[in-house]
Amino acid sequence: MRAALLLALPLMAGACTQAPLSPLDAARVCEERARAAQGPTGNVSVGASSRGGLSSGISIGVTDDYLRGRDPFEVYENCVVARSGQMPVRPPRLR
Repeated sequence: MRAALLLALPLMAGACTQAPLSPLDAARVCEERARAAQGPTGNVSVGASSRGGLSSGISIGVTDDYLRGRDPFEVYENCVVARSGQMPVRPPRLR
């Protein structure tokens, strides 16, 4: 039983790998990562309702790429290559 399980593990791990994205799809995904490498991101929300009264929230995000001082254009290029296997077909649309 153990031997069968050990033989099946590599096959199951291989089934979990994702197919490469097209360069355009990868660009869409990687632009957000490149934007996050430019600096901290945040969101503030305020609301009111007749039942719950006032509500508010705040979130701040800081990525590893930003903390390490990585160039957002380099982050974008590396991400597209990793996800598509090809060089980017267009520059990133950053802020």
